[in-house]
Amino acid sequence: MLARYKKMDVCVTPYPDVSSSSEVAGGELKPFPERLFAAPPRIASGSVPGVSVETYEEDNNIWKKHVNAYKKINRLIDSGRYRNILDMNAGLGGFAAALNSPKLWVMNVMPTIAEKDTLGVIYERGLIGIYHDWCEAFSTYPRTYDLIHAHGLFSLYKDK
Repeated sequence: MLARYKKMDVCVTPYPDVSSSSEVAGGELKPFPERLFAAPPRIASGSVPGVSVETYEEDNNIWKKHVNAYKKINRLIDSGRYRNILDMNAGLGGFAAALNSPKLWVMNVMPTIAEKDTLGVIYERGLIGIYHDWCEAFSTYPRTYDLIHAHGLFSLYKDK
């Protein structure tokens, strides 16, 4: 069968149903920067398997603690020296949220082989991110990033 005669599959996820026109599909988002640490609607509603509001808050606290430790060791993090940061295994986006600064931005990468797909959580936090298979070339040159964070990445790919 020719490709032009093949029935097309739906590839766009529909918005969740709402009961009135004043409701926001998916859930109300807090204003930025408050939404960096507020539980995103998809976590609050239980849409992300294995992630509860409690585990989300624990993740936030862990990353705040780690980033504070990083800042004690490397005082340049808050100086504006690192403007472009790559998080190679972003998880819930806690590292980027803990770094919150107008002096920098973080590209959050969700590995395609990650156990949990949390890119939507990253977006609902007001952060940016992409999917990527680290066995393939990355679309931007890694040296364009001033700091590369790879927490847990090598464990994901140890059998590749």
